[in-house]
Amino acid sequence: MSVRVRFAPSPTGYLHVGGLRTALYNYLFAKHNNGKMILRIEDTDRTRFVENAQENLVKSLLWAGIDFDESPDKGGEFGPYVQSERFEMYKQSAQILVDNGNAYYAFDTSEEIDAMRQRQQAAGVAPRYDRTTMKSQYTLGDEATKQLIADGNAYVIRLKVPQDEVIRFKDIIRGEVVVNGKEIDDQILVKSDGFPTYHLANVVDDHHMQISHVIRGEEWLPSTPKHVILYKAFGWEHPEFAHLPLLLNDSKIKLSKRHGDVAVEDFITKGFFKEAFVNFIALLGWNPTGDQEIFSIDELIKSFNLEKVNKAGAVFDRRKLDWMNSQYLRSKPLNELANRILPLIKEKGYNVEIEYLEKVINLVKERITFAEEVPDFAYYMFEDIKEYEVDYFNKFWNENTEKLIKGLFDKYDKLDVFEHDALEVITKDYIAETNTKFGPLMNPVRLIVTGKSVGASLLDTMAILGKDKTFERFNYFISKYSGVYSL
Repeated sequence: MSVRVRFAPSPTGYLHVGGLRTALYNYLFAKHNNGKMILRIEDTDRTRFVENAQENLVKSLLWAGIDFDESPDKGGEFGPYVQSERFEMYKQSAQILVDNGNAYYAFDTSEEIDAMRQRQQAAGVAPRYDRTTMKSQYTLGDEATKQLIADGNAYVIRLKVPQDEVIRFKDIIRGEVVVNGKEIDDQILVKSDGFPTYHLANVVDDHHMQISHVIRGEEWLPSTPKHVILYKAFGWEHPEFAHLPLLLNDSKIKLSKRHGDVAVEDFITKGFFKEAFVNFIALLGWNPTGDQEIFSIDELIKSFNLEKVNKAGAVFDRRKLDWMNSQYLRSKPLNELANRILPLIKEKGYNVEIEYLEKVINLVKERITFAEEVPDFAYYMFEDIKEYEVDYFNKFWNENTEKLIKGLFDKYDKLDVFEHDALEVITKDYIAETNTKFGPLMNPVRLIVTGKSVGASLLDTMAILGKDKTFERFNYFISKYSGVYSL
C-alpha cells in the first residue's frame, strides 16, 4: 500500500505549535515511507474564517521546511486543496447516504433542539438527537419530508448511527478502540445553510484523495467512531488512524494562548532557528533513541516510527527549546550568523565590518540563546561603555587594585602583537611576579574594558577590541576613577 497522508488545517488564525507537530509527523511519516504529503484547507465553517489565515499557515509551514507533494492545478498555479471549492461533491455524497438509508433529513429548529436536550438532562439521559421523537424523516415519513423540502423549509442531513452495533477500529498509537453505537449521536452531515460539516467533508476528501493514514491530534479521537461509521455507510475502506498526544504546559495543562506563545509565527519572530524549532517539536511525544536530542531533518525522517509515539501528553518545555536553539547557534557558520544579524546591527547605528562581527559572535556565542542577542549582550564591542556595575566596582576597586592594574597595563603597552596568546603570557607572568590571583586582578580589568561583571573570555575580548580601543577605555576609567574607591 502506497502511503498518502495529509495535513488539513482550518484557516481560523495562526498555525499552533500543535498543528506544526501534526504536520511534521505527517511529513516525516510520508518521507520515511517514500509516500506523498498533501495540504488541504478545511474551511467549511465560514463563521470561524480569518482573512489571510491560509497564507500565514502556508508561510509558517514552508518556513519549517515542510513542503507538499501534490495540489490541484488552478489555472497554471498550484495551491492546496480547499474544501469550500468542493461543495458539489459533498452535496452529492450526502445524497448518496440519504438514498441508501444511512442518513436522513431533520427539520427541527434550534429552540426545539434545546428543549429536547433539557428534557433529556432532566431525565438523567445524555443529550443526543432522538430521531424517533423529533421532526425527522423517521417520524414524518418520506412523503411529508419531500413536501417540507419542496415548500422551502430549512433542514439538515443527519447520519443514521447504527445503535445496535459496536464500532471498533485500531489506532496505531493507542491500540484497539471500542465504542458502543448507543453512545454516538446522529451527527449533522449537512447544515441548514447547505454547508457540509467537518465530519462529512473530512471523510469524503480522505477517501477521494486516497489517504492511507490519518495522523492527527488526540482531540479528534472522539470523532473517529463517527468517521468509521461514515466509511462503512459509503461502502469504503477507512484509512489507518494515529492520534497524537496533547501538548501540555509546565503545569501539565493543555497548551493554549493564555499560557504564552503558541503560534509558530511568535517563535519565528523571537529568532528561533527553524532547524532547532523543528528538532524540538519532533521530540514532543517521540524520540527514536532516548540518548540523543540533536537530529538533522534527514535523521528524523530515517528514524520516524508512529509506533514509538507516546500516548501521554508531551510537555512543551520552553527552557529545553531555548537550550536546543543555543546548541544550533554554536554550530552555525559565523558568516551565516553575521549576515543574519547584520541588518539589526546597522539598525542600531553600528558601522562594523562583517569580519569584525564574526569575531564578536564567535566570542559570545557560548553565552547567548539567540543570534539577535549579540548587539545588546555585547554592546560594548560596538560602542563606548554606557555605565559600570556599581556593586562590582565597590567590591574590587581599591587603592591596591588601582596600582596593580596600572602595572599590568604598563606590561600590555609593550606588546607589539595584541593577541590572546601574548596577553595570556604577560598576564600569567605578572600574576606570578606580584603574587596575586587571577580573579582579584582581572575582574577589575573586565570592569574597565566592558563595564560588566561577567562575559566571554576577557583576553579574547581585549584582542578583538584591539590595543587602541582597550587602552582608550583604560585611560578613560583611570582618569575618572583614580583615587575613587566607592560609588
